[in-house]
Amino acid sequence: LLVFLGLALPEAQGRIISRCEMVKILRRNGFEGFEGTTVADWMCLVKYESNYNTKAYNNNGPSRDYGIFQINSKYWCNDGKTAGSKNACHISCSKLQDDNIGDDIQCAKKIAREAHGLTPW
Repeated sequence: LLVFLGLALPEAQGRIISRCEMVKILRRNGFEGFEGTTVADWMCLVKYESNYNTKAYNNNGPSRDYGIFQINSKYWCNDGKTAGSKNACHISCSKLQDDNIGDDIQCAKKIAREAHGLTPW
Protein backbone atom coordinates (compact mmCIF):
# COMPACT_ATOMS: atom_id res chain seq x y z
CA LEU A 1 0.00 0.00 0.00
CA LEU A 2 2.80 2.45 0.86
CA VAL A 3 4.49 1.80 -2.47
CA PHE A 4 1.22 2.57 -4.27
CA LEU A 5 0.75 5.80 -2.33
CA GLY A 6 4.33 6.83 -3.01
CA LEU A 7 3.79 6.33 -6.72
CA ALA A 8 0.42 8.06 -6.72
CA LEU A 9 1.50 11.21 -4.86
CA PRO A 10 3.64 12.78 -7.59
CA GLU A 11 0.72 12.49 -10.02
CA ALA A 12 -1.67 14.19 -7.62
CA GLN A 13 0.79 16.91 -6.73
CA GLY A 14 1.70 18.05 -10.22
CA ARG A 15 4.78 19.99 -11.17
CA ILE A 16 6.08 22.41 -8.57
CA ILE A 17 7.81 25.25 -10.40
CA SER A 18 10.76 26.70 -8.51
CA ARG A 19 10.65 30.37 -7.56
CA CYS A 20 13.60 31.21 -9.81
CA GLU A 21 12.08 29.39 -12.77
CA MET A 22 8.71 31.11 -12.19
CA VAL A 23 10.36 34.54 -12.22
CA LYS A 24 12.03 33.68 -15.54
CA ILE A 25 8.74 32.42 -17.00
CA LEU A 26 6.89 35.57 -15.93
CA ARG A 27 9.58 37.88 -17.29
CA ARG A 28 9.83 35.94 -20.56
CA ASN A 29 6.05 36.24 -20.99
CA GLY A 30 5.84 39.98 -20.47
CA PHE A 31 4.33 40.16 -16.99
CA GLU A 32 6.60 42.99 -15.80
CA GLY A 33 4.53 46.17 -16.15
CA PHE A 34 1.56 44.26 -17.61
CA GLU A 35 -1.62 46.17 -16.69
CA GLY A 36 0.29 48.06 -14.01
CA THR A 37 1.58 44.93 -12.27
CA THR A 38 5.07 43.69 -11.51
CA VAL A 39 6.65 40.25 -11.62
CA ALA A 40 6.74 40.50 -7.81
CA ASP A 41 2.93 40.96 -7.77
CA TRP A 42 2.49 37.86 -9.91
CA MET A 43 4.96 35.86 -7.80
CA CYS A 44 2.96 36.73 -4.70
CA LEU A 45 -0.25 35.69 -6.47
CA VAL A 46 1.19 32.34 -7.64
CA LYS A 47 2.72 31.62 -4.21
CA TYR A 48 -0.48 32.20 -2.26
CA GLU A 49 -2.95 30.88 -4.83
CA SER A 50 -1.22 27.60 -5.78
CA ASN A 51 2.16 27.41 -4.02
CA TYR A 52 3.70 27.06 -7.52
CA ASN A 53 1.78 23.81 -8.15
CA THR A 54 0.51 23.30 -11.70
CA LYS A 55 -2.23 20.92 -10.51
CA ALA A 56 -3.58 23.14 -7.72
CA TYR A 57 -7.34 22.91 -7.18
CA ASN A 58 -9.75 24.62 -4.82
CA ASN A 59 -13.47 23.94 -4.47
CA ASN A 60 -15.39 27.16 -3.72
CA GLY A 61 -18.83 25.53 -3.57
CA PRO A 62 -20.61 26.64 -6.72
CA SER A 63 -17.32 27.08 -8.65
CA ARG A 64 -13.74 25.83 -8.55
CA ASP A 65 -10.26 27.30 -9.10
CA TYR A 66 -7.71 25.52 -11.27
CA GLY A 67 -3.98 25.54 -11.92
CA ILE A 68 -1.02 27.64 -10.99
CA PHE A 69 -3.00 30.92 -11.22
CA GLN A 70 -6.16 29.40 -9.67
CA ILE A 71 -8.42 30.38 -12.55
CA ASN A 72 -12.12 30.22 -11.71
CA SER A 73 -14.61 27.96 -13.50
CA LYS A 74 -17.54 30.39 -13.19
CA TYR A 75 -16.00 32.98 -15.49
CA TRP A 76 -12.86 31.77 -17.22
CA CYS A 77 -12.80 28.00 -17.94
CA ASN A 78 -15.23 25.14 -18.39
CA ASP A 79 -15.10 22.23 -15.95
CA GLY A 80 -18.44 20.72 -16.96
CA LYS A 81 -19.68 21.15 -13.37
CA THR A 82 -20.18 24.89 -12.89
CA ALA A 83 -23.68 26.04 -13.82
CA GLY A 84 -23.72 29.12 -16.06
CA SER A 85 -19.96 29.05 -16.73
CA LYS A 86 -18.95 31.88 -19.07
CA ASN A 87 -15.68 30.18 -20.19
CA ALA A 88 -14.21 33.52 -21.31
CA CYS A 89 -10.79 31.95 -21.94
CA HIS A 90 -12.37 29.26 -24.14
CA ILE A 91 -10.53 26.45 -22.39
CA SER A 92 -11.26 23.31 -20.43
CA CYS A 93 -10.32 23.78 -16.77
CA SER A 94 -8.42 20.49 -16.89
CA LYS A 95 -5.97 22.09 -19.37
CA LEU A 96 -5.09 24.55 -16.61
CA GLN A 97 -3.82 21.67 -14.46
CA ASP A 98 -1.23 20.17 -16.77
CA ASP A 99 2.49 20.94 -16.70
CA ASN A 100 2.30 23.18 -19.78
CA ILE A 101 1.37 26.56 -18.34
CA GLY A 102 1.31 28.42 -21.66
CA ASP A 103 -2.49 28.36 -21.79
CA ASP A 104 -2.65 29.32 -18.09
CA ILE A 105 -0.49 32.36 -18.90
CA GLN A 106 -2.74 33.40 -21.79
CA CYS A 107 -5.85 33.14 -19.63
CA ALA A 108 -4.27 34.92 -16.63
CA LYS A 109 -3.24 37.79 -18.90
CA LYS A 110 -6.76 37.96 -20.37
CA ILE A 111 -8.20 38.18 -16.86
CA ALA A 112 -5.72 40.91 -15.82
CA ARG A 113 -6.27 42.79 -19.10
CA GLU A 114 -10.04 42.84 -18.66
CA ALA A 115 -9.77 43.86 -14.99
CA HIS A 116 -6.86 46.26 -15.55
CA GLY A 117 -4.96 44.48 -12.79
CA LEU A 118 -5.21 41.66 -10.29
CA THR A 119 -8.55 42.45 -8.61
CA PRO A 120 -10.24 39.19 -9.74
CA TRP A 121 -7.81 37.30 -7.54
